Amino acid sequence: MEGVKGVKHRIIEANRIKIHIAEQGEGPAVLFLHGFPQIWYAWRHQMAGLASRGYRAIAPDMRGYGDTAVPNSVTEYTIFHLVGDLVALLDALALPQVFVVGHDWGAIVAWYLCLFRPDRVQALVNLSVAFMPRNPIIPPVEALKIAYGDEYYVVRFQEPGAIEKEFARLGTRLVLRKFFSNHSPNPVYIPKKGWGSPSDPVPLPPWLSDQDLEYYASKFDKSGFTGPINYYRCMDLNWELTAPWTGAQVKVPTKFIVGDQDLTYHYPGIQEYIHKGGFKRDVPFLLDVVVMRGVGHFIHEEKATEITNHIHDFIKNFS
Repeated sequence: MEGVKGVKHRIIEANRIKIHIAEQGEGPAVLFLHGFPQIWYAWRHQMAGLASRGYRAIAPDMRGYGDTAVPNSVTEYTIFHLVGDLVALLDALALPQVFVVGHDWGAIVAWYLCLFRPDRVQALVNLSVAFMPRNPIIPPVEALKIAYGDEYYVVRFQEPGAIEKEFARLGTRLVLRKFFSNHSPNPVYIPKKGWGSPSDPVPLPPWLSDQDLEYYASKFDKSGFTGPINYYRCMDLNWELTAPWTGAQVKVPTKFIVGDQDLTYHYPGIQEYIHKGGFKRDVPFLLDVVVMRGVGHFIHEEKATEITNHIHDFIKNFS
């Protein structure tokens, strides 16, 4: 919430859009990048924890989310736009280099920030989504469709307007409840016949209060879901545009943390990639991999204190 103790808010003009940022603390800067379906507020615990230890926490609402601008065109959500927003934001804040922490789509953007502009990143802590090297043979949505079928959520997100209509039928609060309450390593499917009834009882996880949910929902009521879903609609376009980076390495000191109940930790072949040398090949300065037992996708909220400590224990080595 805007009233979270110690957090200041402002709007920064960067990369030709208005970007809302939340800030807390003074000292070396840590840039927090949220994923879907969240906003800056996802990092409230880590912001307070890092600020109390002498760091300046900066958490933007990413393009299309919250109080940041929501461009209209799908093609305004490519990875180049998203990384461009961050570089322009750092320039506007006069920060030549920062620590970066990402989760979900924020982690994906962080990987590409490090790939494109490693000079701007002192060290990286990424959560949930490991680096995914570009497969030159097949676009990602096609690969996901082959692996999981037409009702897999990423595939369902592709048709403009379709999933927005379904989310509107269910209501913002129920949609968020469904995502936040999911603690299963199994793939997420959204059936074409409907993702349940608007009256479905979906209890919140213990790490999220009704007040927290209401704040998230108020921001999605304002911005809508189209901007965030456009990230997914640009996946194959990103694949086309990043062909020159096929085989490129991420050369930034990195720590990776994932829950063993996170669906991202159960993609086909991902555990072998993470633990059998592929990840280290592509991210040669990967210094630590942590798998948290019994923990799901929203790891930074579910295990807030532990994640704050993991971040601090890593970045203090480079401060």
